[in-house]
Amino acid sequence: MGLTSDNVMALSVLLVVALFGGTVWWWPRLARRTWRAVTGRVALLLATQLAIFVSVGLAANRAGEFYASWADLFGREQGQGVVVDHTAAGVGPVRVLGTRRVNVPGGSRPAVGGQIQKIRIVGGESHIAAPAYVYLPPEYFQPRYQDRRFPAAVVLTGYPGTAESLIKSLRYPRTAHEQAEDGRMRPMILVMLRPTVAPPRDTECVDVPGGPHTETFFADDLPNAVSGHYRVGRKPGGWGIIGDSTGGYCALKIAMHHPDVYAAGAGLSAHYRAPLDVTTGDLFKGDEGLKKRADLMWCLDHMPAPRTSLLVTTSRQGEANYAATMRFIDKARSRPPTRISSITLGTGGHNLNTWRREIPPALGWLSGRLDAD
Repeated sequence: MGLTSDNVMALSVLLVVALFGGTVWWWPRLARRTWRAVTGRVALLLATQLAIFVSVGLAANRAGEFYASWADLFGREQGQGVVVDHTAAGVGPVRVLGTRRVNVPGGSRPAVGGQIQKIRIVGGESHIAAPAYVYLPPEYFQPRYQDRRFPAAVVLTGYPGTAESLIKSLRYPRTAHEQAEDGRMRPMILVMLRPTVAPPRDTECVDVPGGPHTETFFADDLPNAVSGHYRVGRKPGGWGIIGDSTGGYCALKIAMHHPDVYAAGAGLSAHYRAPLDVTTGDLFKGDEGLKKRADLMWCLDHMPAPRTSLLVTTSRQGEANYAATMRFIDKARSRPPTRISSITLGTGGHNLNTWRREIPPALGWLSGRLDAD
């Protein structure tokens, strides 16, 4: 049974109920002062507490979709990583693995609801292979738009995150469909994946010396591969990138470092410097220049201002990045031709509910800054 399955959740809850009932039933019999009775009471209490802890953990994981499987949870996820010379076997840079409907009225018909395709992208420069989902808007399948090219946006999760959460929990395809239908954004292709393209390591979208070249994958390989497979605009202004948390940092950094590719980048609850911890390992291998380049505040102070548009989000109460975001805005707005916009909520924590409040206006903002043709 899968980590996020209903059966696992139901079994964990039943175990809690059974242990609680057992504790109530057996407690009078274990009320003696013998070592066996004391051991029995301790065992029942520990077992019940452990079962509650597991149930709460499973529920939190289902809500946040942090880990998709048992292997992912225990760090044994090895299904996607760095692949060398994958195309030698005759497989193109984009391979469609399956399709699914969009959760909107008429979603079973692509020309009405659009379509979600599960794909595998193989980077020609980085040699990284990563799974992703592509949302194609209804117009992509309509005859009158058969010669039209569409703007595209890369959508990133936080760390560890799952690409599935961008569809189910953050509802990007449904939101994009509704926004376009209401005239608040233009039809746009979304390429949804997690920034963890070399799991379980968090590379913070850095080209790690001697390691995964994640920035190259997102800046060069992904746009080239997707543009070669789908009707995506090839002009520099046709691509945007958006993400939350770690994905938000990646979105801002990729847009700032590669304005020739990405005309806009939106960071929801982003941080502004790559952390170094047990999940990242040594990202820079002593290269101070690479370390400074991964600090977005430093980039605004010391590098040429990029010709790109940036959007940052925070909240006055609930987000730890509020002060840093205000500093980032102050720096960016004094560095033309960089353009900076922001969304500041009154309250909102670092969580899915906050990002769901920010995604609709962020997609509208992103769409307004992209030009496919």
